[in-house]
Amino acid sequence: MSPVRICSRTACKQSAVYTLTYVYADSTAVLGPLAAYVEPHCYDLCAEHAERLTAPMGWELVRLPAEESEPSSDDLEALANAVREAAKPAAPRQEPVGQGTEVGRRGHLRVLRSDTPRKP
Repeated sequence: MSPVRICSRTACKQSAVYTLTYVYADSTAVLGPLAAYVEPHCYDLCAEHAERLTAPMGWELVRLPAEESEPSSDDLEALANAVREAAKPAAPRQEPVGQGTEVGRRGHLRVLRSDTPRKP
């Protein structure tokens, strides 16, 4: 399978650069930058077919601005920082210290209340 996506129009072999989606509830056609993944009921279009696109009668056509082709260094740095933050180990939870007192029982389960530790 080719990593380059082809225009959805019949007999067109151009590379797709836009994705067309219909929002039926709002009677709106949305033409935006090429989606990251192929989605069902979405159409990938080349630049020529996207430019000539018209909405069905009674529908609104929304054209979203094209995104930058290359992410900026700020975007890449923000992504790297987010990955570093997510990879940090979580701080261990502090368990209560002291003896528990049984306050209830149901079958094999027990309800315990922690006694607060005394300060020396």
